[in-house]
Amino acid sequence: MTGPVGLWPESADDGYREARTELWHAERNLRDALEAVARARRALPPGALLEDYPLREGPDDPGLDEPERVLGLVDLFGEHDTLVVYHLMFAPGAREGCRMCSMWVDGLHGVSHHLARHTAFAVVAEAGVPELRAWGRRRGWDGLRLVSAGGTSFGRDLGAVHEDGSLRPGLSVLRRDGDGVRHFYTAFADWTGEDGERGIDLYSPVWQVLDLLPQGRGSWYAANDYAGRLRGDRR
Repeated sequence: MTGPVGLWPESADDGYREARTELWHAERNLRDALEAVARARRALPPGALLEDYPLREGPDDPGLDEPERVLGLVDLFGEHDTLVVYHLMFAPGAREGCRMCSMWVDGLHGVSHHLARHTAFAVVAEAGVPELRAWGRRRGWDGLRLVSAGGTSFGRDLGAVHEDGSLRPGLSVLRRDGDGVRHFYTAFADWTGEDGERGIDLYSPVWQVLDLLPQGRGSWYAANDYAGRLRGDRR
């Protein structure tokens, strides 16, 4: 097996070189495991057929909230045969979206123009259209499809809404075929029930970079009040 190349300055001592080489092998094994999981995910059999839920969306102009339009789930696919949904924890009547969910969507928004070459993408929440679009404007989510599933069973059917109405952050991938829309894959931040909220960390660049730091991520938790980051926020 080949070894690491160019991962330290020439002045690095033997202790660092040995530890970094051991870490390099662990990183390579992790890469191989991730690729094996991705192959297994792609090989999943056809999932459950879903309803064509009556979802709601605002106009194309992100500065406006009206008129609202009702569309079916299949309408979110556009020209694609796949759709990635982020389940945003944003309840009807709430002032803002979940701070951690919003961080995840920030990252997905940043690469949305790349994703659009391969798949449709939408952010779906239980909050109403005006609430959702107002939050999207504050976050600067220009161009993202912000869709309300309030009043439908979409969130409950996909596990993003519990029976008591509480919400779960996660991602779903749906596939369009001749029968309609089928579920393909879902993952939640709390997917094992025992690891806090780390089930979808792979899909956020924030966690990946923080894990590179010598201090790691620590107990840090995202917030919605970073000065100057939210539009209209001058604190």
